[in-house]
Amino acid sequence: MLVHEYHKEMEMTMIRANVVEDKEATMARFLNGLNQNIANVVELQQYMELEDMVHMAMKVERQLKKGHVRLTFNSGSS
Repeated sequence: MLVHEYHKEMEMTMIRANVVEDKEATMARFLNGLNQNIANVVELQQYMELEDMVHMAMKVERQLKKGHVRLTFNSGSS
């Protein structure tokens, strides 16, 4: 599922379920539901608004599709 589709579905589900929570909880909910490769990049940034997080996730998604983002993690050992 594409990021924008996931975001719309999450919003609609929260409205239908009458979920009321603070924005930090909603942002954590969104991040938790993202594809892990996208979430790994998105969570490295700080966000004040969910919309900023959604836009970054969409940008990362596009970059991953183009092959411009390499996800490598250094364990810190040599």
